[in-house]
Amino acid sequence: MKSDAFDLDDLPPAEPYDEARDKAQRERLLKTWESPKGWRYLSDVNNSEVGLWYLLTSFAFFCFAGVLALLIRTQLAVPGNDFLSQDLYNQVFTLHGTAMMFLFAVPIFEAVAILVLPEILGARDLPFPRLSAFGYWCFLIGGVFVCGSIFFGAAPDGGWFMYAPLSSNPEYSGVGADIWLLGLSFIEVSSIAAAVELIVGVLKSRPPGMRLNQMPLYCWYVLVVAGMILFAFPPLIAGDLLLELERAFGWAFFDPDRGGDPLLWQHLFWIFGHPEVYIVFLPSIALIATILPTFASRPMIGHSWIVLSAVGVAFLSFGLWVHHMFTVGLPEISLSFFSAASEAVAVPTGIQIFCFVATMLVAKVRPSLPMLFAGGALAIFVFGGLTGVMVALVPFDWQAHDSYFVVAHLHYTLIGGMLFPLFAGVYYWYPFVTQRQTNQKAGKWSFWLMFGGFNIAFLPMHWTGVMGMPRRVWTYDVTDGWAVLNMVSTVGSFIFAAGFVVLAVNVLWPRGKHAPVKRNVWNAGTMEWSAEVPDKPWGVRSIPLITSRYPLWDQPGLLDQIDRGEWFLPDAEEGKRELIVTDILDARPLFVQRVPGPSWLMLFAALFLGTSFIVATYHWWTIALISGAAFVAVTLYWLWTGTAQIPEKPEKYAGRGLTLPTYEAGAGSVGWWAVFITMTGDMTAFVGLVFSYFFFWTVLPDFMSTTEAMPFGWLILGFAGVMGQWGLTVAARGQLASRAPGAAIGALLAAPVAGVLGMAAFAWAAMQAGLDPTRHSFDATIWALLLWLSVHVALGLLMQLYTAARIWAGICTPDFPADLRNLTLYTHFLAVTVIMTFAMLAVFPLWLGVL
Repeated sequence: MKSDAFDLDDLPPAEPYDEARDKAQRERLLKTWESPKGWRYLSDVNNSEVGLWYLLTSFAFFCFAGVLALLIRTQLAVPGNDFLSQDLYNQVFTLHGTAMMFLFAVPIFEAVAILVLPEILGARDLPFPRLSAFGYWCFLIGGVFVCGSIFFGAAPDGGWFMYAPLSSNPEYSGVGADIWLLGLSFIEVSSIAAAVELIVGVLKSRPPGMRLNQMPLYCWYVLVVAGMILFAFPPLIAGDLLLELERAFGWAFFDPDRGGDPLLWQHLFWIFGHPEVYIVFLPSIALIATILPTFASRPMIGHSWIVLSAVGVAFLSFGLWVHHMFTVGLPEISLSFFSAASEAVAVPTGIQIFCFVATMLVAKVRPSLPMLFAGGALAIFVFGGLTGVMVALVPFDWQAHDSYFVVAHLHYTLIGGMLFPLFAGVYYWYPFVTQRQTNQKAGKWSFWLMFGGFNIAFLPMHWTGVMGMPRRVWTYDVTDGWAVLNMVSTVGSFIFAAGFVVLAVNVLWPRGKHAPVKRNVWNAGTMEWSAEVPDKPWGVRSIPLITSRYPLWDQPGLLDQIDRGEWFLPDAEEGKRELIVTDILDARPLFVQRVPGPSWLMLFAALFLGTSFIVATYHWWTIALISGAAFVAVTLYWLWTGTAQIPEKPEKYAGRGLTLPTYEAGAGSVGWWAVFITMTGDMTAFVGLVFSYFFFWTVLPDFMSTTEAMPFGWLILGFAGVMGQWGLTVAARGQLASRAPGAAIGALLAAPVAGVLGMAAFAWAAMQAGLDPTRHSFDATIWALLLWLSVHVALGLLMQLYTAARIWAGICTPDFPADLRNLTLYTHFLAVTVIMTFAMLAVFPLWLGVL
């Protein structure tokens, strides 16, 4: 039966079990999904393997950042200490915060999600395993580059927030700021790649029947947080671009003498920075929401309220960034609005906590290590939330700002809200990942050492902050009265570190190495525990029909049915790694997607891209351009050989009476959604540049009167040229659909010509007006907008030539048009970009009477 006529409520019965058939199917699945051996193992792109490497690497960076934290506490243990020099101390505390936030807190969420999400969804894999592998290599290379800088005395030393104007002047900050800017920009590529993978995975890789309202809470949290990454990280990328343009080329964005304003950096940074707190917090709450029902042996109370609350927290978090800027001299109306928003976010957060408490009150919770850590997390986080309410009040924030009170609040929120739930998840999913169990006694020791050590370390910091100890201080005098409290905090930090060492040893050398645990050791209700013991390389033996939020509890006999191959795609007849793609709302099966197998292309792509960023740190522009060109070449080959291939047959029997297509284009395909999500994040970064334009317009009375007007005629020609690039691409899509591939190729070859001519007209208009980006912030902002637009026109050029070549080679055809459909979607976003750019260059100044 075809998918469009398929009724999930009226399935035909499964074929009678045949042991010989089952054995043959399993052998074909094993041959298709097993990992390569030896060094080739690193070329595997199975999401479970990538997620495990992600997890281990994230913990390695956590250990590095933890050692830096112990160095900080050793330096502050006694007054007048010279354990670290002032310069090294600045590098240490900057790298500590940078590594914890950018190399651990966010990547560990992505690592856990990539590792367990396919199994929780009851899917074989996520849609873009090669993208996940590429993101991992970017993360590893960028993290080693940034962290390794401290061993050469070149680490950034301006704080993990890198405030201008000190960071914008190379004479003050040295090469460390460039390492921070370009290294983290490269790392952010991996974060956005993971966000795309996770969003598309949750929306399109759910098993048949798993409607949105039946998704496990963990999947909802993953969807919300990945969406937050898509809107939070791009403004920081825009800020990084502006700051690096000022540092490398002298453009005027943050220099007040040239019309710049250092507060612009704070706005762009904290538009990212405060949602970042909830990007870290929500995934950890997701772990508690997954663990708690298992040990309460009942569904979570208030499932829908928790989902709405998570969405509410995500929404409100983007209206809180000025929470970090109460002391910079903003108008009182702004302070009142953002203070109220900071208080309001406690409401949806509190709803989630109350749902957790209610679930525990109505059930008899089984004691366990995961629940011990989860309980400790709630206790610490609630305390941190109370101090958060305090610093959300403007008068108190004025007193506590930049003091150790804020350090204490930050760590109570992040460690209670993120680290302890993460360790609960480690102990909870350890049997799932390794088929082994940890030592329970050692686990309790690790908890109490960390819980006690944490409170001994950070509780006194509230008092040191109230007593006036500033953040980022290198040393202090005995007369300041902070010595005893600082010594207590230092002792506590080492106790906490000892607890983590116990946990690490317990995880690396578990009890019963040769005695696998039984399947579903916790008697959980979610699908990840359907994994066979010993583990198999595929995500699930056969993709089941899911009709419950806790299918292992509510669907009797489901595990046996899965194991016997009674559900969908029980075989790999063609030797292809295959997934079922479903629709977004009701999870109706749409088509069978083939995902590529092992490849080294992602490693080479990450190496070339990383080299481009790294050498740009030292302004070796020629090598950067060559590496960038090599990255483009590898990426194009990766796309040519690994995506949108014409299948060997148009449809495939998937089992239980269901026949599915093996190809899809447009909004039903995962590739289309990947482009849409990526370009949404890209547009968010562009909005950061638009924000910069209007920020300067509001703070500088003469922002638009500092230079000659741009020739309106040339601006019209520029707008027409880039819109022509869009229009010709749309026309090419129509020609291909009309089965005129030659005309489609002609339109695609003409489109980049129109775009290049349009950008030339825009640039000529700017030069005619005498705009010099090193002279004034207006000139710099206009050239930044044009630079952004020109890069996207160039990307469109590459994509148009690539698609024309695919049509000429017979890979992109009227019946298989995915490449051109995805390209057209990209140019829709390009059209929006040029419309907004034209409005700021011509329409808005004309309305103000400047042109």
